Amino acid sequence: MKALPSGPVRPGGTRAVARNTVLYLIVLVVGLFVVVPIGYGVLGGFKNNGQLSNNPFGLPDPWIFSNYTDILGSVTFWRPLWNSTVIALATTLLCVGVAAMAGFIFARFAFRGRELLFMLFTVGLMFPFAVAILPLFVLLREFGLLNNPLGVVLPQAAFGLPVTIIILRSFFRAIPSEIEEAATMDGCTPFGFFWRILLPMARPALATVSVLAIVTSWNNFMLPLVVFNDPTQWTIPVAVSQFNSQYSQDTAKVLAYVVLAMVPALALYAVAERQLVGGLASGATKG
Repeated sequence: MKALPSGPVRPGGTRAVARNTVLYLIVLVVGLFVVVPIGYGVLGGFKNNGQLSNNPFGLPDPWIFSNYTDILGSVTFWRPLWNSTVIALATTLLCVGVAAMAGFIFARFAFRGRELLFMLFTVGLMFPFAVAILPLFVLLREFGLLNNPLGVVLPQAAFGLPVTIIILRSFFRAIPSEIEEAATMDGCTPFGFFWRILLPMARPALATVSVLAIVTSWNNFMLPLVVFNDPTQWTIPVAVSQFNSQYSQDTAKVLAYVVLAMVPALALYAVAERQLVGGLASGATKG
């Protein structure tokens, strides 16, 4: 009587468990690299310099709230916050508006040199901003845009166009041509189709590129530093740098200022995270 063969060995299951374990460990390590500095900054803002030296990673004892309350009651925080908000919104409106129209042309119209022109925009992704800062400063000085919010808004919108056009074009190309043909038969003009049909259908893409434009503008440090000499026009990144220089001996207060400056961007990410990730993933599958 022959012995029955044993059940099949499934080495793939063991490999899957090992792979998932490694992935979880990587995510945990990356999460610690993100959470620990933020937690250190938040708790450090409730300490004084003595506590930071003697107990840098422990809880404050006693809790010192004056670092945060002094900053929240100071115009040196709210004015840069307002400046950054206005510049970020203006940059986003200009960049997304122009990119939407350009992406519509690249996606729905066929003309000679279209792909070459689109390639020029993609090449813009490889052009580092720091390389252009000197000629950009000279150009802004010639146009009288120094100490002018437009001197920051216009270059930021221009440098944000390549990635915005690429994302929006992939969404616009994914819209079935039958919808456009039906709209044309109903008497809809190309601009009417773009405004009334295409843009509402591309709201996930518009939300994605808007969040990217806002956060990029919010974190921009070099251009506002070069353009603005008037302290009343400083943005949050420049104000953080200047505050650090002014209160370099009071590390706890600097930490409190940095934490408060991060709150708007973190709040925006928390609100728009699902829309941002979903929009990018959808654009990658539809392109």
